[in-house]
Amino acid sequence: MKVKIFALFLAVFGVLACQKATHQPLPILGNRDVVDGDTIYPTIRDFSFLNQDSQVVTNKLFEGKAYVIDFFFVSCPTICPKVTKQMRRVYDRFKSDDRVLLVGHTVDPKHDTFARLQKHAKNLDIDTRKWMFLTGEKDSIYSIAADYFSVASEDTDAAGGFNHSGRLILVDKKRHVRAFCDGTTASSVDSFMVQIDQLLQEEYSKN
Repeated sequence: MKVKIFALFLAVFGVLACQKATHQPLPILGNRDVVDGDTIYPTIRDFSFLNQDSQVVTNKLFEGKAYVIDFFFVSCPTICPKVTKQMRRVYDRFKSDDRVLLVGHTVDPKHDTFARLQKHAKNLDIDTRKWMFLTGEKDSIYSIAADYFSVASEDTDAAGGFNHSGRLILVDKKRHVRAFCDGTTASSVDSFMVQIDQLLQEEYSKN
């Protein structure tokens, strides 16, 4: 009898522990500072880039939104097609949710012209108001990648000539990075989409 009671206790404890873990808020990633007793979290800097239609895109577009971003280039011969396939899954999952936007940021602004980015979007058959592709000054692109805990740089030794991360990165409405995943792996993206749902539940459903 004692064994059965103990087993029941473990089962109940396990359920409670899982529920508690499920309700833990997503962390704000990155190093933080404390200034005059206030915790200062890292944020995405102010930016101004151009989308595939040569329209200016700034942080203002993302006010009150969560967004998922990746760094890619159209002629990438390695991981980009895999990452794009997974981004398409995220797009399809949140296509009707106006609280979520998707962004692809080229690391090859020299060759990824507006026409090329437009063709890329057309081939994907997507709504570019939902999933847009950004370009701009090379140095600005490479610098802001660090804010997203990602990598973007020219590298003659890398396939295609660029070193870039295959991560999908989740940013909240306050410009904080909240989660990221391996964008080449379906199982990792499955978990990532759960995290997107969690963020929406935490910060957006109550508004």
